[in-house]
Amino acid sequence: MIYHFLYPLREIFSPFNVLRYITFRTAAGFITAIVINFIVAPKIIKWLKKKDKNQVINDDGPSSHRKKEGTPTMGGLIIILSLTVSTVLWANIKNPYIIILLASTLWLGLIGFIDDYISSSSKRAIGLTPALKLAGQVVLGLSLAAYLYFNPSFSQQPHSLTMPFFKDLYLNLGSGYIIMVLLTVVATSNAVNITDGLDGLAIGCIIFASLTYMVLAYIAGHAQFSSYLFVPNVPSAGEMSIFLAALAGAGLGFLWFNIFPAKVFMGDTASLFMGAVIGISAIIIRQEVLLILVGGVFLMEIMSVVLQVLSFRYTGKRIFKMAPLHHHFELKGWSEPQIVIRFWIIAIILSMFTLSTLKIR
Repeated sequence: MIYHFLYPLREIFSPFNVLRYITFRTAAGFITAIVINFIVAPKIIKWLKKKDKNQVINDDGPSSHRKKEGTPTMGGLIIILSLTVSTVLWANIKNPYIIILLASTLWLGLIGFIDDYISSSSKRAIGLTPALKLAGQVVLGLSLAAYLYFNPSFSQQPHSLTMPFFKDLYLNLGSGYIIMVLLTVVATSNAVNITDGLDGLAIGCIIFASLTYMVLAYIAGHAQFSSYLFVPNVPSAGEMSIFLAALAGAGLGFLWFNIFPAKVFMGDTASLFMGAVIGISAIIIRQEVLLILVGGVFLMEIMSVVLQVLSFRYTGKRIFKMAPLHHHFELKGWSEPQIVIRFWIIAIILSMFTLSTLKIR
């Protein structure tokens, strides 16, 4: 709203002209999200404790996690509040991609909140059934797919995948594009949800992924930069960098309270939407394949679950001591901070390698 209210006044007060620059508003969005987080987090954590909205620990997890019982959950409310307010303040809220990202945040945030609320209220580890959560993700995925498929003017190469390392190589999917969008939204949402099992693990990796796609979104929306780097130009996509910077800022502020030993957990209130909005951002700027690199940690986590299930079903043997992957390393004797920081290091390396692909074309 700051952009909409103050930028039109630039003729009267010339310093307001700075609001025309996405880079300025991106930095402002990042800082604003952090500040809001530090202001509201203590109050929301106190409220969650008062309402007895505490995490219920699964019996099938590592026994060391039993001491986490009673830690407030639904901390994703802090992230959603700081992210949404910061984006509304600094972004052009008439931009269709900002509308998509905010709507996706609120939709999956609501589903996650209901899941956490039922779980904490009933004192059971299960809230909504997996089928209901999947249905919510599918509704979002199909809605996004329909919008993009029937409005192909959003990109130079609609209904196709951009291949990294190549200047002009695209894989045309035709109607299969709808399936690709749906699977991307569902997979990214669930991958982050599965990763959220150790203090600071998921939110730290989300920060790095957000910053990476913030850079990619800015380049995609800039005609000269995208042409120079041989990436698809998506007009108006640069505005998404403000949302992604706000997500990184909200995540960084939340990490202050979520670092080991966590004072609050994000719960499904945040984990469901955060992966999805990263996936949606990748789809919009036509950099879906790079999700394999940017979300490498999330990919390892969800694939460890898939492989564990398939191996046990067809051979009766387990590949890992426990899935997801972070539990495997816990049972191998790694401390929780060791696992988290080492996974962060992997996420940073993958993010830097992703950005380097811009010049390897």
